[in-house]
Amino acid sequence: MSQPSRKVIISCAITGATHTPSMSEYLPLTPDEIERQSIEAAEAGAAILHLHARDPQDGRPTPDPEVFSQFVPAIARATDAIINITTGGSTRMTLAQRLAYPLLAKPELCSLNMGSMNFSIHPIARKISSWKHDWEREHIEGMEDVVFKNTFKDIKAIMLELGEYGTRFEFECYDVGHLYNLAYFVEQGLVKPPLFIQSCFGILGGLGADPENLTIMRATADRLFGRENYAFSILGAGRHQLPFVTMGAILGGNVRVGLEDSIYLAKGVKARSNAEQVRKVRHILEELSYEIATPEDARQMLGLKGKHNVHL
Repeated sequence: MSQPSRKVIISCAITGATHTPSMSEYLPLTPDEIERQSIEAAEAGAAILHLHARDPQDGRPTPDPEVFSQFVPAIARATDAIINITTGGSTRMTLAQRLAYPLLAKPELCSLNMGSMNFSIHPIARKISSWKHDWEREHIEGMEDVVFKNTFKDIKAIMLELGEYGTRFEFECYDVGHLYNLAYFVEQGLVKPPLFIQSCFGILGGLGADPENLTIMRATADRLFGRENYAFSILGAGRHQLPFVTMGAILGGNVRVGLEDSIYLAKGVKARSNAEQVRKVRHILEELSYEIATPEDARQMLGLKGKHNVHL
Protein backbone atom coordinates (compact mmCIF):
# COMPACT_ATOMS: atom_id res chain seq x y z
CA MET A 1 0.00 0.00 0.00
CA SER A 2 1.38 3.43 -0.91
CA GLN A 3 2.05 5.88 1.88
CA PRO A 4 0.25 9.25 1.95
CA SER A 5 2.34 12.19 0.82
CA ARG A 6 4.15 14.04 3.60
CA LYS A 7 3.00 17.56 4.39
CA VAL A 8 5.76 20.19 4.32
CA ILE A 9 5.49 23.48 6.22
CA ILE A 10 6.68 26.52 4.29
CA SER A 11 7.83 29.40 6.50
CA CYS A 12 8.48 32.81 4.99
CA ALA A 13 10.81 35.31 6.69
CA ILE A 14 9.55 38.59 5.26
CA THR A 15 12.21 41.24 5.96
CA GLY A 16 14.55 40.40 8.85
CA ALA A 17 17.16 42.77 10.27
CA THR A 18 20.23 41.97 8.17
CA HIS A 19 19.63 43.08 4.59
CA THR A 20 19.47 46.82 4.01
CA PRO A 21 17.54 49.01 1.54
CA SER A 22 20.61 49.44 -0.69
CA MET A 23 20.78 45.70 -1.31
CA SER A 24 17.34 45.32 -2.89
CA GLU A 25 14.62 47.73 -3.93
CA TYR A 26 12.14 44.91 -3.29
CA LEU A 27 12.92 44.48 0.42
CA PRO A 28 9.73 45.42 2.33
CA LEU A 29 10.44 48.25 4.78
CA THR A 30 7.28 50.18 5.60
CA PRO A 31 4.34 48.68 7.52
CA ASP A 32 2.26 48.74 4.33
CA GLU A 33 4.96 46.92 2.35
CA ILE A 34 5.46 44.30 5.06
CA GLU A 35 1.71 43.78 5.35
CA ARG A 36 1.22 43.43 1.59
CA GLN A 37 4.14 41.08 1.04
CA SER A 38 3.15 38.95 4.05
CA ILE A 39 -0.41 38.51 2.79
CA GLU A 40 0.87 37.65 -0.69
CA ALA A 41 3.29 35.08 0.78
CA ALA A 42 0.48 33.46 2.76
CA GLU A 43 -1.71 33.32 -0.34
CA ALA A 44 1.20 31.68 -2.20
CA GLY A 45 1.40 28.89 0.37
CA ALA A 46 3.39 30.03 3.40
CA ALA A 47 1.83 28.58 6.55
CA ILE A 48 4.13 30.58 8.85
CA LEU A 49 5.10 34.26 8.53
CA HIS A 50 8.30 35.18 10.40
CA LEU A 51 8.13 38.92 11.14
CA HIS A 52 10.53 41.73 12.03
CA ALA A 53 9.81 45.47 11.97
CA ARG A 54 11.61 48.30 10.16
CA ASP A 55 11.68 52.02 10.78
CA PRO A 56 9.40 53.33 8.01
CA GLN A 57 11.58 56.44 7.59
CA ASP A 58 14.87 54.79 6.64
CA GLY A 59 14.38 51.02 6.81
CA ARG A 60 16.60 50.31 9.81
CA PRO A 61 15.53 47.46 12.14
CA THR A 62 13.33 48.55 15.02
CA PRO A 63 11.80 46.78 18.05
CA ASP A 64 9.15 49.49 18.47
CA PRO A 65 5.78 47.89 19.33
CA GLU A 66 4.00 50.83 17.69
CA VAL A 67 5.57 49.93 14.36
CA PHE A 68 4.76 46.22 14.73
CA SER A 69 1.17 47.14 15.57
CA GLN A 70 0.83 48.91 12.22
CA PHE A 71 1.08 45.65 10.27
CA VAL A 72 0.83 42.51 12.44
CA PRO A 73 -2.90 42.77 13.35
CA ALA A 74 -3.75 43.55 9.73
CA ILE A 75 -1.89 40.44 8.55
CA ALA A 76 -3.69 38.34 11.16
CA ARG A 77 -7.06 39.66 9.98
CA ALA A 78 -6.30 39.05 6.31
CA THR A 79 -4.80 35.56 6.54
CA ASP A 80 -4.98 32.34 8.52
CA ALA A 81 -1.18 32.12 8.56
CA ILE A 82 0.68 31.53 11.81
CA ILE A 83 2.22 34.80 13.01
CA ASN A 84 5.80 34.22 14.17
CA ILE A 85 7.34 37.25 15.90
CA THR A 86 11.10 37.48 16.23
CA THR A 87 12.76 37.56 19.65
CA GLY A 88 16.10 37.89 17.86
CA GLY A 89 15.43 41.41 16.62
CA SER A 90 18.91 42.47 15.59
CA THR A 91 22.41 42.23 17.02
CA ARG A 92 22.12 45.86 18.23
CA MET A 93 18.99 45.37 20.39
CA THR A 94 18.79 44.58 24.10
CA LEU A 95 16.79 41.63 25.38
CA ALA A 96 14.11 43.97 26.75
CA GLN A 97 13.76 45.63 23.34
CA ARG A 98 13.54 42.27 21.59
CA LEU A 99 10.78 41.09 23.93
CA ALA A 100 8.73 44.31 23.93
CA TYR A 101 6.28 43.42 21.17
CA PRO A 102 6.15 39.63 21.68
CA LEU A 103 5.05 40.16 25.29
CA LEU A 104 2.26 42.45 24.10
CA ALA A 105 1.08 40.22 21.25
CA LYS A 106 1.54 36.85 22.97
CA PRO A 107 1.64 35.13 19.54
CA GLU A 108 1.33 31.45 18.73
CA LEU A 109 4.99 31.28 17.74
CA CYS A 110 8.20 33.25 18.32
CA SER A 111 11.68 32.66 16.99
CA LEU A 112 14.37 31.91 19.57
CA ASN A 113 18.09 31.84 18.77
CA MET A 114 19.65 29.02 20.78
CA GLY A 115 22.93 30.68 21.71
CA SER A 116 25.24 33.66 21.49
CA MET A 117 27.26 33.80 18.28
CA ASN A 118 29.21 35.82 15.75
CA PHE A 119 26.61 36.69 13.11
CA SER A 120 27.86 38.73 10.20
CA ILE A 121 27.59 39.65 6.55
CA HIS A 122 30.28 42.37 6.74
CA PRO A 123 32.16 41.17 3.60
CA ILE A 124 29.14 42.24 1.53
CA ALA A 125 29.92 45.90 2.29
CA ARG A 126 32.85 45.77 -0.14
CA LYS A 127 30.42 45.02 -2.99
CA ILE A 128 28.20 48.06 -2.42
CA SER A 129 29.40 51.36 -3.90
CA SER A 130 26.37 53.51 -3.14
CA TRP A 131 24.27 53.52 0.03
CA LYS A 132 20.72 54.90 0.23
CA HIS A 133 20.92 55.77 3.94
CA ASP A 134 23.76 56.82 6.24
CA TRP A 135 23.11 54.07 8.79
CA GLU A 136 23.53 51.15 6.37
CA ARG A 137 27.27 51.06 5.84
CA GLU A 138 28.07 51.20 9.56
CA HIS A 139 25.40 48.59 10.23
CA ILE A 140 26.95 46.11 7.80
CA GLU A 141 30.66 46.85 8.36
CA GLY A 142 30.11 47.02 12.12
CA MET A 143 28.93 43.40 12.17
CA GLU A 144 32.60 42.38 12.11
CA ASP A 145 32.86 43.43 15.78
CA VAL A 146 29.38 42.63 17.10
CA VAL A 147 28.23 39.46 18.85
CA PHE A 148 24.59 38.37 18.93
CA LYS A 149 24.02 37.79 22.65
CA ASN A 150 21.64 35.09 23.84
CA THR A 151 23.05 33.55 27.00
CA PHE A 152 21.50 30.63 28.87
CA LYS A 153 19.96 33.22 31.22
CA ASP A 154 18.52 35.17 28.26
CA ILE A 155 17.07 32.05 26.66
CA LYS A 156 15.55 30.95 29.97
CA ALA A 157 13.94 34.36 30.44
CA ILE A 158 12.39 34.25 26.96
CA MET A 159 11.08 30.73 27.49
CA LEU A 160 9.56 31.60 30.87
CA GLU A 161 8.08 34.98 29.99
CA LEU A 162 6.51 33.96 26.69
CA GLY A 163 5.84 30.36 27.68
CA GLU A 164 3.53 31.64 30.41
CA TYR A 165 1.13 32.71 27.65
CA GLY A 166 1.32 29.48 25.68
CA THR A 167 3.65 30.84 23.00
CA ARG A 168 5.82 28.15 21.40
CA PHE A 169 9.10 28.62 19.60
CA GLU A 170 10.93 28.31 16.31
CA PHE A 171 14.28 27.24 17.76
CA GLU A 172 16.92 28.74 15.47
CA CYS A 173 20.03 26.55 15.57
CA TYR A 174 23.10 27.83 13.71
CA ASP A 175 25.47 25.14 14.94
CA VAL A 176 25.44 21.67 16.44
CA GLY A 177 26.06 23.12 19.89
CA HIS A 178 22.76 24.97 19.66
CA LEU A 179 20.98 21.62 19.49
CA TYR A 180 22.70 20.60 22.71
CA ASN A 181 21.64 23.90 24.28
CA LEU A 182 18.06 23.09 23.34
CA ALA A 183 18.42 19.59 24.78
CA TYR A 184 19.52 21.14 28.07
CA PHE A 185 16.34 23.23 28.27
CA VAL A 186 14.23 20.18 27.41
CA GLU A 187 15.93 18.30 30.26
CA GLN A 188 15.15 21.21 32.59
CA GLY A 189 11.48 20.96 31.63
CA LEU A 190 11.30 24.50 30.27
CA VAL A 191 10.10 23.36 26.84
CA LYS A 192 8.34 20.23 25.73
CA PRO A 193 7.74 18.44 22.42
CA PRO A 194 6.74 18.87 19.72
CA LEU A 195 9.79 21.06 19.08
CA PHE A 196 10.13 23.19 15.96
CA ILE A 197 13.83 23.22 15.07
CA GLN A 198 14.96 25.68 12.41
CA SER A 199 18.44 24.61 11.32
CA CYS A 200 20.26 27.58 9.80
CA PHE A 201 23.09 27.32 7.29
CA GLY A 202 25.30 29.70 5.35
CA ILE A 203 25.60 32.60 7.81
CA LEU A 204 29.17 33.69 8.56
CA GLY A 205 29.69 32.66 12.17
CA GLY A 206 27.51 29.55 11.92
CA LEU A 207 27.52 26.27 10.05
CA GLY A 208 28.33 26.44 6.36
CA ALA A 209 25.81 25.30 3.76
CA ASP A 210 27.46 21.94 3.13
CA PRO A 211 25.42 18.75 2.68
CA GLU A 212 27.48 17.01 5.36
CA ASN A 213 26.45 19.65 7.90
CA LEU A 214 22.80 19.14 7.11
CA THR A 215 23.03 15.41 7.73
CA ILE A 216 24.99 16.03 10.97
CA MET A 217 22.29 18.40 12.26
CA ARG A 218 19.53 15.97 11.34
CA ALA A 219 21.29 12.98 12.91
CA THR A 220 22.12 14.94 16.07
CA ALA A 221 18.54 16.14 16.47
CA ASP A 222 17.31 12.56 16.03
CA ARG A 223 19.69 11.36 18.71
CA LEU A 224 18.91 14.12 21.19
CA PHE A 225 15.15 14.38 20.80
CA GLY A 226 13.83 11.37 18.84
CA ARG A 227 12.43 12.06 15.39
CA GLU A 228 8.84 11.76 16.60
CA ASN A 229 9.36 14.66 19.03
CA TYR A 230 10.34 17.46 16.69
CA ALA A 231 9.66 19.07 13.33
CA PHE A 232 12.85 19.77 11.41
CA SER A 233 13.11 22.83 9.17
CA ILE A 234 15.89 24.20 6.99
CA LEU A 235 17.09 27.72 6.25
CA GLY A 236 19.77 28.33 3.62
CA ALA A 237 21.17 31.87 3.48
CA GLY A 238 21.89 33.73 0.27
CA ARG A 239 22.63 31.68 -2.83
CA HIS A 240 22.20 28.48 -0.82
CA GLN A 241 18.51 29.08 -0.16
CA LEU A 242 16.61 27.04 -2.74
CA PRO A 243 19.05 24.16 -3.34
CA PHE A 244 19.64 23.69 0.37
CA VAL A 245 16.02 23.77 1.49
CA THR A 246 15.17 21.35 -1.33
CA MET A 247 17.83 18.97 -0.04
CA GLY A 248 16.45 19.38 3.47
CA ALA A 249 12.92 18.58 2.34
CA ILE A 250 14.15 15.36 0.72
CA LEU A 251 15.72 14.46 4.06
CA GLY A 252 12.33 14.85 5.76
CA GLY A 253 12.40 18.51 6.70
CA ASN A 254 10.22 21.57 6.34
CA VAL A 255 11.49 24.70 4.60
CA ARG A 256 11.98 28.41 5.15
CA VAL A 257 12.40 31.04 2.43
CA GLY A 258 11.98 34.82 2.34
CA LEU A 259 13.85 38.05 1.71
CA GLU A 260 15.31 37.95 5.23
CA ASP A 261 17.35 34.93 4.18
CA SER A 262 18.01 35.70 0.51
CA ILE A 263 17.15 38.62 -1.77
CA TYR A 264 17.45 36.44 -4.89
CA LEU A 265 15.10 34.19 -6.82
CA ALA A 266 17.81 32.69 -9.06
CA LYS A 267 21.45 33.39 -9.86
CA GLY A 268 21.72 37.12 -10.54
CA VAL A 269 17.94 37.59 -10.41
CA LYS A 270 16.50 39.47 -7.46
CA ALA A 271 13.20 38.27 -6.05
CA ARG A 272 10.58 40.95 -6.61
CA SER A 273 8.62 39.73 -3.59
CA ASN A 274 8.56 37.12 -0.85
CA ALA A 275 5.65 35.46 -2.65
CA GLU A 276 7.89 34.75 -5.65
CA GLN A 277 10.19 32.68 -3.46
CA VAL A 278 7.26 30.90 -1.82
CA ARG A 279 5.74 30.03 -5.19
CA LYS A 280 9.07 28.73 -6.48
CA VAL A 281 9.79 26.48 -3.52
CA ARG A 282 6.18 25.30 -3.50
CA HIS A 283 6.50 24.30 -7.16
CA ILE A 284 9.70 22.38 -6.41
CA LEU A 285 8.11 20.57 -3.46
CA GLU A 286 4.96 19.66 -5.37
CA GLU A 287 7.07 18.36 -8.26
CA LEU A 288 8.70 16.08 -5.68
CA SER A 289 5.20 14.86 -4.69
CA TYR A 290 5.12 16.59 -1.31
CA GLU A 291 1.90 18.14 -0.04
CA ILE A 292 2.06 21.71 1.25
CA ALA A 293 0.89 22.09 4.84
CA THR A 294 -1.92 24.55 5.48
CA PRO A 295 -1.73 26.85 8.51
CA GLU A 296 -4.12 24.51 10.34
CA ASP A 297 -1.93 21.51 9.44
CA ALA A 298 1.08 23.39 10.82
CA ARG A 299 -0.76 24.29 14.02
CA GLN A 300 -1.49 20.63 14.65
CA MET A 301 2.05 19.52 13.74
CA LEU A 302 3.63 22.10 16.08
CA GLY A 303 1.11 21.93 18.93
CA LEU A 304 0.22 25.64 18.78
CA LYS A 305 -2.44 27.31 20.88
CA GLY A 306 -4.48 28.61 17.93
CA LYS A 307 -5.08 31.91 16.22
CA HIS A 308 -7.88 32.97 18.56
CA ASN A 309 -5.68 32.77 21.66
CA VAL A 310 -3.38 35.65 20.81
CA HIS A 311 -3.56 39.38 21.60
CA LEU A 312 -3.12 40.98 18.20
